[in-house]
Amino acid sequence: MPETIPDPSGPGTVLLDIGSGTGALIVYAPAEMAGQEIHVSPRHPAGSPRTHAVVRERRVAAGGCQAAVYPALPAGEYTIWRDARTAAGEVCIHGGEVAQYHWPPAGPAT
Repeated sequence: MPETIPDPSGPGTVLLDIGSGTGALIVYAPAEMAGQEIHVSPRHPAGSPRTHAVVRERRVAAGGCQAAVYPALPAGEYTIWRDARTAAGEVCIHGGEVAQYHWPPAGPAT
């Protein structure tokens, strides 16, 4: 079955549910990742369940970009996963705030 890429989301279509103990995360990704899922998980305890969001075009007044949005994550440190076993990076979520992460380029092939 072919993978479908979701339609772009427009301004005001994503509702963030943030507060004293909950923040949000936006992962900016390259265009070629459109339609792919990016998984995140709390760093502690190890092996915590992962959650995911789909990379899609996000249109805002300043233009557009490709991003995955996690509208409500409990405050804490998170791992952003490149694949099932490889971390892409880490981010700290603060209650009442929106954290941002820019997807790193792939490393050289070995």
